[in-house]
Amino acid sequence: MERLPSVSAVFPAFNDGGTIPSMVLTALIALRQVTDDYEIIVVNDGSQDYTADVLEELARRYPELRVIHHEQNRGYGAALRTGFAAATKEWVFYTDGDAQYNPLELVNLVRALRDGVDVVNGYKISRNDPIIRKIVGRLYHYFVKYTFGFKLRDVDCDFRLIRRAIFDEIPLESDSGTICLEMVKKFQDAGYVFAEVPVHHYHRQYGVSQFWNWRRLLRTARQLAVLWWKLVVRREHLRALRARREGQR
Repeated sequence: MERLPSVSAVFPAFNDGGTIPSMVLTALIALRQVTDDYEIIVVNDGSQDYTADVLEELARRYPELRVIHHEQNRGYGAALRTGFAAATKEWVFYTDGDAQYNPLELVNLVRALRDGVDVVNGYKISRNDPIIRKIVGRLYHYFVKYTFGFKLRDVDCDFRLIRRAIFDEIPLESDSGTICLEMVKKFQDAGYVFAEVPVHHYHRQYGVSQFWNWRRLLRTARQLAVLWWKLVVRREHLRALRARREGQR
């Protein structure tokens, strides 16, 4: 396995005080295995538990950690966009702060890199969630796969390694969980090359899932419809991308 020049690890966190310390510490172990130049960025998205306190304590102990606080909860997509904008290294690794993925499996993403690969996308070996979430998740997967034209096995797996330069070319807009769809669709349509790696998915041990928040679900549904109109029907992102690339020639 080749070591990477540098990596930014990004974690969005919302009421993840019971899991984010272990995620940061495990990420430190993983990053040291794949690069000599790294940073960890945690975006505290308006948490109401003790997430902010434990992150500030960790930041005092580990200079590699940067903590960014949103005063109010802005949404999963907004937290990720803040983290991506703050990243300074050549590669960006991200996963959630709730410990449903293991940062140590970053090593597997790095092993999958080949010449020309721009994004390594994890896909869940099996989903460790309540049965209703598994059913809804599977229906959602097939729905977005065919309506958006995705080619990946698991669009909604939040365990990815991405060239940071892609974010300089591809602007993201989503505030909610639809950012995963937006990211993959825009990257795919721009011609970036994906590799896929199986990763483990674990049962949530701390906190409450935001999945069954009806206000959030309605907001996500609206954003999903808007994304479909922009990315599939109008294809606005491709016109903007062509203009940017022609302007760079």
